[in-house]
Amino acid sequence: MELDGKVAVVTGGTRGVGAGIARAFVRAGAEVVVCARRPPDVPVPKTEFVPLDVRDTEAVGHFFAGLPRLDVLVNNAGGAPYRPLAQAGAERHVRVVELNLLAPLTVSLAAYDHLRRAHGSIVMIGSVSGSRPSPGTAAYGAAKAGLDHLARSMAVEWAPEVRVNTLVVGMVRTELSHLHYGGPDAVAAVAQTVPLGRLAEPSDVGAAAVFLASDAAAYVTGASLLVHGGGERPAFLDAATAHKEK
Repeated sequence: MELDGKVAVVTGGTRGVGAGIARAFVRAGAEVVVCARRPPDVPVPKTEFVPLDVRDTEAVGHFFAGLPRLDVLVNNAGGAPYRPLAQAGAERHVRVVELNLLAPLTVSLAAYDHLRRAHGSIVMIGSVSGSRPSPGTAAYGAAKAGLDHLARSMAVEWAPEVRVNTLVVGMVRTELSHLHYGGPDAVAAVAQTVPLGRLAEPSDVGAAAVFLASDAAAYVTGASLLVHGGGERPAFLDAATAHKEK
């Protein structure tokens, strides 16, 4: 699963999952460019940073037109604050969809000519929120569901020159985990809801991204790879057995 000599772009690659992916690609031998609106507080070693707002179609086109080569695109930029639907105006939810669905489409279209020439690949960073109810992040979940469908359609349209796959990511321990789950005790409690007993590390997602980008996955396209530690234990099981524990 080596990426020696390949050039990769990781959007949102300055922290969290994106930085984990960038580090994994560097270890695999790739030349890595990371993009984000703001420079990283702690640069990812051996990567090049380029400021870029992936929602800006003109800036995205200019960036990719200036690249001499591209073999792998990782559409990682995204995310959403906790925001119940009725507690915000429609325009705020539209911005979430724009970042998590329309921006990856914009970026992929801008990168297409490079990837077609290189017989390269695209890795979409999806979420389990796209396949289950996501109260508080409904627009985000809807966007991620759309991203998975977009990747499957893209994989068919752009085959055989470009492979397109999605990593469906569960809960990940990052520098911002406390904003989602609370302090260390809360994070530990949340981790116990995962069958593998822990949250993912960014390196776990990075390793899976390297696989999909490598020749080891040469016959894999239009796939959704679950990186979620086994998912979630069905709530009804605990409810159905609760009386037996008394």
